[in-house]
Amino acid sequence: MKKTLLTIFTLGFVSLAGLADDKTDALNFFNNYVNAANSYSPAVEQMYSPSAKIIRQVVKPDGTTVDVYTDTATYIKQMKLSQTVAKARKYKNSYSNINAIPVSNGYKVSSLRQPTGETYKLKTYMIVQKQPDGKWQIVEEMMQTKEQIFLRYAKK
Repeated sequence: MKKTLLTIFTLGFVSLAGLADDKTDALNFFNNYVNAANSYSPAVEQMYSPSAKIIRQVVKPDGTTVDVYTDTATYIKQMKLSQTVAKARKYKNSYSNINAIPVSNGYKVSSLRQPTGETYKLKTYMIVQKQPDGKWQIVEEMMQTKEQIFLRYAKK
């Protein structure tokens, strides 16, 4: 009986240790993403799954929100176009209240994003997933934005 309990305890402990390691890896991946994005590194492109679900939640002036969806390829293309202006303006994002929780397909890393020069903070999350080769990728991302231009891409 003692052996059985010891085996169950050991397996449970090893499983929890594995989850803790994955959570740490997910948070490290998020921090690497932030550093790469803020330095305009081309490595950001490889951090997204080719089939990632990309959501921009536009916060309208009245406080209501509209979700705008796009595919990864379109998002990467838009990101590359906007980087030149953003880099010239020294635009960066800082993140606070960072939290990672396990979800069925990886870890949901949620935070508040504060754009350079702004006093407000916007909700954001990304679901990151460990791939079979051990590499982490973003499989879903939602970022709030106050940029109303994204509304033209919203499905009516």
